[in-house]
Amino acid sequence: MTIGQAKRSWSARFVVLIPYVWLLALFLAPFAIVAKISLSQTALAQPPYQPLLDLAAGWHGLKDFAAHLSFDNYAMLGSDWLYWLSYLKSLQVAAISTIILLIIGYPMAYGMARASRRLQPMLVMLVVLPFWTSFLIRVYAWINILQHDGLLNEALLRLYLIDAPVAWLASDTAIYIGVVYSYLPFMVLPLYATLEKMDHTLLEAAADLGCPRWKSFWRVTVPLSLPGVAAGALLCFIPICGEFVIPDLLGGSETLMIGQTLWTEFFSNRDWPVASAIAVALLGLLLVPIVFYERLQQRAIEGTR
Repeated sequence: MTIGQAKRSWSARFVVLIPYVWLLALFLAPFAIVAKISLSQTALAQPPYQPLLDLAAGWHGLKDFAAHLSFDNYAMLGSDWLYWLSYLKSLQVAAISTIILLIIGYPMAYGMARASRRLQPMLVMLVVLPFWTSFLIRVYAWINILQHDGLLNEALLRLYLIDAPVAWLASDTAIYIGVVYSYLPFMVLPLYATLEKMDHTLLEAAADLGCPRWKSFWRVTVPLSLPGVAAGALLCFIPICGEFVIPDLLGGSETLMIGQTLWTEFFSNRDWPVASAIAVALLGLLLVPIVFYERLQQRAIEGTR
């Protein structure tokens, strides 16, 4: 190997190493800290948990530290229905919202992909445009729209669709409206990226063989767009499960998602070990769809070989 080849080899390794260092510093290290706190016990101290690792004590301090770690917080999560209901409510909201997002986002992405090349950049810009405004401000705007004398009730009254103002705020409906509005670009963009790359000669071949347009859509377009559907569903489902701002501002007091429970344990109860256990359990729960998606991708790759 020449000196130039060796330098290129080390440069390639360095470029590949950067993402791993990034993940180690900003994901694995913080996760290890949270996982350690989840195995601790609450204490009236600063920080509010025990035990603490004393490196100055050497091997004896490490053994004493490990001896006081326990899974009691996880056992409490499994025995308290409050946490079970919070997880189930989060999964319910995330699943229903993802389905609604797919129903709304697929026609939008399909229309964007079928539009002329000159219009597509403008349509993509219109989808991305809400990101130019703060997420919190957009959610606060929905409070004004959904309130008793807000814009939505006024429009429905003028259209004679309702006889009296509807109580939209502090309900599951308001949460779904806020979630669908906020996460729609995350569904549309992956779908558009997949549909835009689709080979349209396949549809022409199906038409030449006498296949109706609706049938070619279900037999050709939909199967080829499944990677975009899976990517969009994951990009929406995973963050919605841990959503805090939307249910806290638009939902009612009886709507308790896991993000609100996590915030309560951290900042109101100052029970960091239980809050950390909730976060670790949530991450473990969300790994299931990620692993499922990875296996589908591997099968798709093997099927194309």
